[in-house]
Amino acid sequence: MSEKKQQVSRRQFLNYTLTGVGGFMAAGMLVPMLGMAVDPILTKSSSGDLANAGIAADDITNKPQRVDWKVEQIDAWYESKVSKSAWVYKNDKGDIVALSPICKHLGCVVSWEGSEKFPDQFYCPCHGGRYTKDGINVPNTPPLAPLDVYESKVENGMLYLGNAHPRGEA
Repeated sequence: MSEKKQQVSRRQFLNYTLTGVGGFMAAGMLVPMLGMAVDPILTKSSSGDLANAGIAADDITNKPQRVDWKVEQIDAWYESKVSKSAWVYKNDKGDIVALSPICKHLGCVVSWEGSEKFPDQFYCPCHGGRYTKDGINVPNTPPLAPLDVYESKVENGMLYLGNAHPRGEA
């Protein structure tokens, strides 16, 4: 048996070289794209974290009062503090209820006893939307759903609020 060395032609060498270089360039472009696609899955979300609302649980009465607080928000590389609001009160059982002030009709801000005609109700000045004290929309008014309810807990005597969740249809 004779062993012949197989020679690589100049054309084959260039073909192999260009294929290898092209593969490295393609990998160099795809790796960052894959990283951007996979990174949000691996990053821990802080969206469910509760934030201190700045009010003591003992200061909450059975009359709704507006509470404003700030949460840290990170959008890509930009960090900011976002203001949030809630209407907070204690119900008949003594449980703390935190309602979103955003009207479910067009997103205006509702206020407690905001209309002289409708005392003891949340009132939306945009289109006359009304809600009862527990956040349920009054029939035959523009809102089609009740106010959202914030996650809440009391820790060390202070109220902590999280995300607002819808309660469903009226």
